[in-house]
Amino acid sequence: MRGAPVAKDVEQWLARLEPVRRAALEKLRAQILAAAPGAEEVISYGQPTYLLHGHLVAYGAFKKHLSFFPMSSTLIQKFPAAAEFTTSSGTMQFQPEKPIPATLVAKLVKARIAENFEAADAKAHRVAVKKAAAKGPKAKK
Repeated sequence: MRGAPVAKDVEQWLARLEPVRRAALEKLRAQILAAAPGAEEVISYGQPTYLLHGHLVAYGAFKKHLSFFPMSSTLIQKFPAAAEFTTSSGTMQFQPEKPIPATLVAKLVKARIAENFEAADAKAHRVAVKKAAAKGPKAKK
C-alpha cells in the first residue's frame, strides 16, 4: 500500500485490501489476538502490529504475498512447520488460499510473548544491578 497515507488504525488499514486478502488477514488477526490476550493493536511502520512488553508480531500485505512477522528470525527456525512457507529474516510469506495454520500462529505468538517477558525481566535485572552499584557498598553495623 505504498503511496497511500498511513492508516490511523487496523480497521482502516484492512479496509484498503481486496476482500480475499482482507479475509485472510482478519483471520490471522483473530488468531494473534486469541494467542495474546491483552496485546495492544497499533499501526507501526505502516502495518498492523501487536505490542506486549515490546513489539510482539505484525502482518502486512504486499503485491505478490501476505506476510506474518514474528519479529525474530531465530524463532522461525525453531518451528519446522514454518519451512512450508517462504521465510526470511523474521518474516513468513503466505497466500490467502494457503494461510499459516492457526496452531503454528499460536505457537509463534506464545513463543514471542515468552521472549518479550524474558527480555523485560533481563532489562529489569540490569536496571536493579545498576541502581545498586550506584548506591555503593553499605557499611555494616
